[in-house]
Amino acid sequence: MTRLMHRSLVSTPPVAAAARGIEIFDAQGRSYIDASGGAAVSCLGHGHPAVLEAMRAQMETIAYAHTGFFTTDIAEKLAEMLVEDAPKGLEHVYLVSGGSEAVEAALKMARQYFVEIGQPQRRHIIARRQSYHGNTLGALATGGNEWRREQFRPLLVETHHIDPCFAYRFQQEGESDEDYAARAANALEEKLLELGPETVLAFVAETVVGATAGAVPPVADYFRRIREICDRYGVLLILDEVMCGMGRTGTLHACEQEGIAPDLMTIAKGLGGGYQPIGAVLVSSKIYDAMKAGSGFFQHGHTYMGHPMAAAAAVAVQETIRRENLLSNVKAMGSLLEERLKARFGNHHHVGDIRGRGLFQAIELVEDRASKRPFNPSRKVNAAIKKEAMARGLMVYPMGGTIDGVTGDHVLLAPPFIVTQEDIDRIVDRLGEAVDAAVG
Repeated sequence: MTRLMHRSLVSTPPVAAAARGIEIFDAQGRSYIDASGGAAVSCLGHGHPAVLEAMRAQMETIAYAHTGFFTTDIAEKLAEMLVEDAPKGLEHVYLVSGGSEAVEAALKMARQYFVEIGQPQRRHIIARRQSYHGNTLGALATGGNEWRREQFRPLLVETHHIDPCFAYRFQQEGESDEDYAARAANALEEKLLELGPETVLAFVAETVVGATAGAVPPVADYFRRIREICDRYGVLLILDEVMCGMGRTGTLHACEQEGIAPDLMTIAKGLGGGYQPIGAVLVSSKIYDAMKAGSGFFQHGHTYMGHPMAAAAAVAVQETIRRENLLSNVKAMGSLLEERLKARFGNHHHVGDIRGRGLFQAIELVEDRASKRPFNPSRKVNAAIKKEAMARGLMVYPMGGTIDGVTGDHVLLAPPFIVTQEDIDRIVDRLGEAVDAAVG
């Protein structure tokens, strides 16, 4: 019997007893390749000596100081590092403990910004269906995953959703990438006009959609169009790069590949690599300056924001990524992973799509490739694949409800940035066996 309340109340997971590199070992000594980085978190793998040493040194200096009284050198250093490499205009950093907290803070910043500049009528948030922005109530309301939202709907603030830019499911036959990008982006303008653009705070989107739809990249100039629409109507653009950011797609920030900068950007997961809980909001100078010139403070806060131990871990992780030139490995191994997935699943009867960027890749499972018909949700294909993968010593991130929150199955892969060619081969081989065992 366990006293710990696990995610599942009817089964207890294996005990993780140790970890090193890209492997986790259970209490029986069995190893599992961490091909999903947990939830796209463990970008350096486990037990990296440089990070452990930095955490030990910080612990001996100061482990905690409440930000209502003090700042710390290590938190200031992290902020400087993040601004140094941030997209243009993002010049300030708000440190929190994870992705959901970052999204909550970004939403409040957007609201307070408009109050400060004399536009208090702006209250609406627009996001996309099949998005995921976190599990706290504001973040959950913003996200477009209907299965996660359903039972908590009475508690959620009003938000509005448009279709995602999801080429495999929504691009029409014969429609060019450019035409589809324009149509998908125009959905935002249509929603703005429906609500009254002067009442809208922000548009929130994952640059590359993560857990809910499975590594879905934007098409053509979709995000440049989105940026133009937001600018035209004075709406803030909030990009959620909690999962897809901090090097995961081959550039430090996924939006670099789109040629745009948001007004607010949330990061977490790969920021601290799982060594400590940490997240952040990167804040544009116009938002910061408006608050500073107005009330002079941001009406928000958490006990553990700016935590010195978390900041120390994040600094060490980011320094290691730079020192070991790991973004080059993300690009090289990401290309290899895509190549191996296409070789293994390109003609698979039950794999309809292979997609992603860098070390952020996914396969979408279908019952029929020609029609793209998904499996009946009652089959729980994603759960079956997870079970078969674990039995083969492989951790992947399968999810259901890919298409509409109910139907569809995909498997997300997000291995650590230190992954090698041999590791990629083992990951794809084991995944292939697991998929075959689960769907026949």
